[in-house]
Amino acid sequence: MEHPGLSDPRYLRRRGAIAAPARSHRVGDPSPPVEYSETEEQTWRIVHQALWTAQREHACRGVLDAREQAAIPADHIPQHAEVASRLRRLTGFDFTLAGGVVENKRFLGSMAEGYFHAVQFVRHSAMPLFTPEPDVIHDVFGHGIHLASPAFADIYRLIGQAAMRVEDEDVLQMISDVYWFTLEYGVLDEGGEPKAYGAALLSSYGEIRRLRRSRIRPLSIRAMLATKYDICGYQPVLFSARCLDEITDTLGGFLEQLDDESAPRFGRTPSASARCGAEEQ
Repeated sequence: MEHPGLSDPRYLRRRGAIAAPARSHRVGDPSPPVEYSETEEQTWRIVHQALWTAQREHACRGVLDAREQAAIPADHIPQHAEVASRLRRLTGFDFTLAGGVVENKRFLGSMAEGYFHAVQFVRHSAMPLFTPEPDVIHDVFGHGIHLASPAFADIYRLIGQAAMRVEDEDVLQMISDVYWFTLEYGVLDEGGEPKAYGAALLSSYGEIRRLRRSRIRPLSIRAMLATKYDICGYQPVLFSARCLDEITDTLGGFLEQLDDESAPRFGRTPSASARCGAEEQ
């Protein structure tokens, strides 16, 4: 709560005003345009320059290929419509508006239909290289890059289809936890070196540069489901695969067996993962 993005009243009012239209937003409707301030645009330019360099060194090959297709602008914050028009041509995905954290059924299930919930507000300018909550930089530099790649888009759809099939909150949380450790914080082993593919790593200048100091474990669904995490800070444990095909195969094998009675079979109890406070849509 001491981070300026969570403690600056003026910033919180600005963030709230940008997020407000999400409260009545229907999935698939166009996002309203945002008139960003020069301070917000400058924050984007600072982070773009830093992340572009850090990703070149620490991101996996699949991500670097995808970001060339994503064509993220360096000089301005892209509107949702600008991002989505390119994603639709590449993979059929689109951004749909979020105001903050979205409940699991809606957030995950929308991926089955080709929609990813994304916010429009920008992190606090006093600390441009870190934010404790997703912002437009995270969504564009992380998920926007992913969704320019058919291989990554297929993983999103795989997760979305499983979420659409179940209603039990504990099982939906299991899917969310696996999503967290793969599409948000996943790592690939390339030539014996850890390389980031998770969206949260791709959009965090500090965290992507400390991969070699992280505790990295082999990809394991059961280990992911038993590992607690905090959505507000650096992650103490990451999980690594050998290639994207291994991720798709492993997730597919897990997700296809899920139903509303699955939680006890995996030893899950309610509130198995750590959380920090966040705004609801």
